[in-house]
Amino acid sequence: MAPEHGPHAHRDPELADIEAALAADGGRHAPTDHVAGLDIDTADHHPTWEEFVDHWELFREPVLAGGVAGLVLGFLSVYIVLRRMVFVSASVTQAAGFGVAASFYLAARTGWSFSPTWGGTAMALVTAALVAPDPRRLGLSREMVLGLSFALFSALTVLASASMPQEAHAVQAILFGTAVVVSPDDLDRLVVAAVAVMSLHLWWFRGFTFASFDALAARVQGVPVRLLDLVMVVTIGVMVGESARTLGALPAFALSTMPGVAAVLVARGPLWVPYAIAALVGAAAGAGGYVVAFLFELPVGATQATCAGVAVLAAVALRAGGGALASLRARR
Repeated sequence: MAPEHGPHAHRDPELADIEAALAADGGRHAPTDHVAGLDIDTADHHPTWEEFVDHWELFREPVLAGGVAGLVLGFLSVYIVLRRMVFVSASVTQAAGFGVAASFYLAARTGWSFSPTWGGTAMALVTAALVAPDPRRLGLSREMVLGLSFALFSALTVLASASMPQEAHAVQAILFGTAVVVSPDDLDRLVVAAVAVMSLHLWWFRGFTFASFDALAARVQGVPVRLLDLVMVVTIGVMVGESARTLGALPAFALSTMPGVAAVLVARGPLWVPYAIAALVGAAAGAGGYVVAFLFELPVGATQATCAGVAVLAAVALRAGGGALASLRARR
């Protein structure tokens, strides 16, 4: 058969079947280039806000997942930034990615089926538990352990992906975040983890902040600093792991660091203010990043991370502008 030419030469076979069925139906449905009310093969067509609203039921779960994950990770990011625990978040996120890749590898090589989502969460928790204890007894610093774990899990993830090219796309999608569709079950698990983590942190807020910012005084007053540090790392591991398997490792890492940076730069007033700002920035980047990705047809995870980064740049500009204005007033 001669090769097909023209504007429909490379159309998906499934789409061709749909069009043939519509044509056979006597033309009672929309024209073949408008299946389900959506333009197809129209080069200059871009998604619109009206389409997003009209098909909200398709996007509800991923938008809510981004918002919930961003809110809790943003709240935690203040601790991560001020306690210089960025590598903790990076290591736990990368471990979650390796757990996903390892699950695919085991299924491909041994036939033993293990859910990639649970594999990512399990590795995140194991890594959080390993980096929580003080490593100085082994002659290592915390930075050494975190740097080693980050590099090791990154390398193992690449090796696992390279050894099973048929699953490489699925692994990369989870690592870098292409959360176009989030199942209701995934959203439910994320919400349960988010509620548990936030409830604990709000309940123990004074203890966490006291142990984080003045550990010596906290020990003098009998505050269980080691227990609080352990709970801190484990809760970060739980939330980062759940977010990484739902949204992707890249947005999970971005949402667990950048909102805290933005909040610390601009927050003034009571102690709770930077946490509130970071939570709002994280929720906006997680949910809003999905909307931006839809409207401009961009990768979801990268867009969510970029939105968080834009918030940091805006905070830097506000901080610089405020400093310049204060200097100008002082000169007067």
